Amino acid sequence: MVRVLATGTFDILHPGHVKYLSESKKLGDELFVIVAREEMVHHKPKPFIPEEQRLAMVEALEVVDHAVLGDSQDMFRPVREIHPDIVTLGYNQHFSEEELSEQLERMGLRVKVVRISDSVSCSLCSTRAIVRRIQGTIGK
Repeated sequence: MVRVLATGTFDILHPGHVKYLSESKKLGDELFVIVAREEMVHHKPKPFIPEEQRLAMVEALEVVDHAVLGDSQDMFRPVREIHPDIVTLGYNQHFSEEELSEQLERMGLRVKVVRISDSVSCSLCSTRAIVRRIQGTIGK
């Protein structure tokens, strides 16, 4: 059984998230998703939606077999516990496939790292675009 792991903040669910998770699931038999804890989000603004709600939304997606919150101190702890065969990255996630692969190997995990390319093309297929649209309607 091939175990696939996808990760993300999943702040405001949108078609880009669904595409990322659907394409990830196609790579194996079981899809695990780690939902980032708020305190571990350093590369972009903090999420609007509380982590328990983001987890519940991801868990509700039919394509997801298992969803868990990430660790609040060690982002690799759930990865070691899940022990995936494949880790997928979204097209715009800030990780380097090569560096992540090397980090996992140093931990004794032989994991294939796959970048899921191309997002769904629509005007509101990113959290940032949705937030900008909302901000643009405030005060009108």
